[in-house]
Amino acid sequence: MLTEIVAAELVYVLESFYQVARAEVAHLVRAVVAFPSIETERPAELVRALQLYEVERLDFAEATLVARAEATGVGAIASFDRALDRSQTVDRIEP
Repeated sequence: MLTEIVAAELVYVLESFYQVARAEVAHLVRAVVAFPSIETERPAELVRALQLYEVERLDFAEATLVARAEATGVGAIASFDRALDRSQTVDRIEP
C-alpha cells in the first residue's frame, strides 16, 4: 500500500538526499504507482499531484492539496503559501 504520506516521503528523500531532478522524481514515483503489486488509495489524485508537482512546480504537499481540491470540486484552498497561486485550477485565499 502506497499512501499519500509515503509518496510524500519518497518525493522528499529523492529530492533532498539523492538530489534527483523534479522531472525524474515524478517519473520514478509514477513508475512505482504503475507497478502491478502496488495499491494506492486514490491513484488518479496521486498521478495528478505528480503532474502538478512537475509542471506547475508546486511542492508535493501543495500539489496533493490541489489534486484533492480538483477531485472534490473545492474551488479554493485557505493557505498562506503563495506558491499555490501558480495553480490554474484552484484559487488560494488568505485564512
